[in-house]
This record gives sequence, C-alpha cells and structure tokens, in this order.
Amino acid sequence: MRGSVRIFCLLLTASCFRIEGPRLYAQAPSPGSAKLQFVAVLSRHGVRTPLWTADQLNVYSTEPWPQWDVPLGYLTKHGETLMRLMGAYDREYLTKAGLLGSDGCADAGRFYFWSDTAQRDIETGRAIASGMLPGCAVTIHSVAKGASDPLFSPFAAGVGKPDPELGAAAISGRIGGHPQALVATYRAGLEALQQVLLGCEPAKPCPPEGKSVKKPLLEQPSSVLPQARGLAQLNGPLAAASTIAESLLLEYTDGKKDQEVGWGRLNRTNLQNILLLQDAYVDLALRTPYIARSYGSNLMSHMLKSMQQAVHGNAVAGALGKPGDKGLIVLGHDSNISDLGGMLRISWLLEGYQPNSRPPGGALVFEVWGDAAGKRTVRTYIMSQTLDQMRNAVPLSLATPPVKAAIFVPGCSTAGEGWPCDWDAFERVVSSAIDPAFVSPAAPVAGTATPVQK
Repeated sequence: MRGSVRIFCLLLTASCFRIEGPRLYAQAPSPGSAKLQFVAVLSRHGVRTPLWTADQLNVYSTEPWPQWDVPLGYLTKHGETLMRLMGAYDREYLTKAGLLGSDGCADAGRFYFWSDTAQRDIETGRAIASGMLPGCAVTIHSVAKGASDPLFSPFAAGVGKPDPELGAAAISGRIGGHPQALVATYRAGLEALQQVLLGCEPAKPCPPEGKSVKKPLLEQPSSVLPQARGLAQLNGPLAAASTIAESLLLEYTDGKKDQEVGWGRLNRTNLQNILLLQDAYVDLALRTPYIARSYGSNLMSHMLKSMQQAVHGNAVAGALGKPGDKGLIVLGHDSNISDLGGMLRISWLLEGYQPNSRPPGGALVFEVWGDAAGKRTVRTYIMSQTLDQMRNAVPLSLATPPVKAAIFVPGCSTAGEGWPCDWDAFERVVSSAIDPAFVSPAAPVAGTATPVQK
C-alpha cells in the first residue's frame, strides 16, 4: 500500500475527516463599492428518478430495486419542492445583492430561462422561477419538442464533427491504456458498493446463502470504445458503479425512509464513499479535456456571449436573452457542468461532497461585478443544497444557505476574496478554452415556451 492510511483518506474521500470551525463555502462576496450586474447560471435539474429501469438495476443486486411513482428520468415531487426552495434562496440573495428588486415582478422580464427539453429540466426551471419570482409571469424557453438542443447535445444537433477514435484515445491515455487497472485502483469502493447491493456481512459468504446475483459488479470487463454517434464510452465496473451510485443518491435525497434507501444498508458514510466511484468515472468520461471541449464549447460560447452582451449593453449575436437582462439561468445536466469544468480546468470541493461533484439541483455560477469606474470582475463558484438539506427539504435563506465553494479559474483568477478575474482576462481565458470547431454562431431557436404558473 502506497503511503499511509491517512494520506489515502485525504486523497480519496472527504468523509475520512471532519474539519470543525468556519464552513468551507464562499460567503456572499463583498467587493467594496462594486455591484452585482449580471449572473449566468448553469443549473443541473433537481432530484429525479433513475435513468435505468428496475430490471436493469436488478441484475447487480440480490434484492429488487424499488419502483418510483413517476417515469424514468422525471423530476420527482420532492425534487420540485427542493428547486422551489433553491429559487426562494436565489431571490433573497439577489435582492440583497441589488440585482433583483423587492417590488414584486418588476425585474421578472430581465431574467432569461433556457432549458433542455427533458421534463426534469423544464420542470426544474419552473420550480426555480416560482420560488425566485413568485406570482410573476416567467417563461422557460427551449427548442421545439423532439428536436436536439445544440447547447446540450451538440453532435445530435449537427454541431461539430467528433472524432470517436481520438476521444477513446484521450480517455485511454489518462489510464495508461489499461482500463482494467481501474478495478484495482478503486477496488475498496467497488467492494463497499457490492456489499450494499448483495447484502453481505463481515466474515460471511457473499452473496449470502440462498441468494444470487445475475451480474456481479466486479466481474464486468472494462474497456474504452469509440462511439459512432459521439466520442467514447468507458465501460466496466466503474461505469456501472457510477449509475448505481447515482440511483442510491437519488433514493437518499428524495427523502425516502431509512429502510428504503439501499435496502436499509445505506447511510451517509458509505454513501459518501460510494459516490467517489461516480466522481472518478465522471472525471475520466466527461472532464477529459478533448471530451469536455467537444461537448461543452457550444454551451460555454453562448453563455460567454450572454455575459458580453450584459457587459457592453449592446446586442451580441449568439447571446441568450436580450440586452438589459440581469440574469441567465440555463437548465441542463450534471454532464454539462462537468464539461465546463473540464474545459476551463477548474476544480471545486463542496462541503460534504466529493471533489468536483455536481449534486442534483447544483449550479455553476458566473457573477459579473462592476464599480463606478467601469472596472468589471467575474466571480465563479459552485453551489448546492447539502445532502441533508435535500433529504429533509430544509427551507433555505441567507441565514440557512446552500453550500457554496468559490472557484479559482486558472489563467485569470487573482488572490482577492472569492478569487475574482478581471473581465478582460476572464474573456480571454474562456475564449481560448472554447474550440470553434464545435460552436454554432447562432443561438438556438426557441420552439417551445413553457409559462410558469402564477
């Protein structure tokens, strides 16, 4: 074993230690005379049902997985409540920062919502808007139903020509061309997950006597293969563990009873360790630079153009929204947040989560601040409700906020509070990270407008 157990814990999981004292998230910035002028948010949808059917999950466990009361991949009722609570926090935060007026709906038309077409994304936007702008006329924009949105699915929408062989090589190159070695590296976490799936107990047969499993997790072959319609796919125990871990996380954050979460065998401690498997998979499959730039360049390009439009006050081709807007809220997926993280080479650690986690309802935020002299800076951070805030649907406020972590952006962040970037440096760094071969100059055309109920 390399190094000490203590170093192993520090490298692999935040759950091995606990730091008492000040909370580890960034407080609301206080940049002197500067004022918040624009906010661009990329939010993941809220708590949803799993993407795999119970039958697909059942082959990995000795007991059947639970059925949900809404279809696969749908935002749950609990998830909707959580997003409404997040919107209420946004309202309080933005009002204090001076970006949102306290006089009803006067600013509602200055916040532009754009969503992917999945139910979970559109309904997340509706829930956030209803909490952030209660009683106001708000519209969630998206492309026409059935169409592929180039911001979230660029290849399906005909943006860019991916090189699947290069994509597979980019992932393989990070693991020495030996995907099976991932099993040895993450064996402790994989065995912990398998114990939950099989109901194993120490010093007893696994699986238990009289029980069997169709597809033992650790026996799956590992590979990195090109994808005909995309880039590359990392297959094997780590990939399966990522989806299984996410399914267990959704049970926990949806507020299910203790005995219903992982058959009563899952708790905060082993859930944290199991989620390490998901984040390790995402780091390879989504944050690998070529993969991230290919998938994320179009989305980042249009978000940057929206920020440029806000900074200069003039219409910018390809921007989402209109000049004079105060905010852009994009409703997408955890993969989109990972894409932007990989292409910008940014990392984060939210209190209570593994490195670079993108929890349900979590958001990557870019804030543009300006002072009277015209100097503008950008502050970047990640925010999310904690696991327990989600599980217990805890109301959020400035006194009881979600966790936030300021992000240092390589190439432009300074040493000031919140690691702000000067606007020109931020613009340069983001522009250089964007691959123009995967960018559509025009903004996507809204084909569906979903109103938020008053």
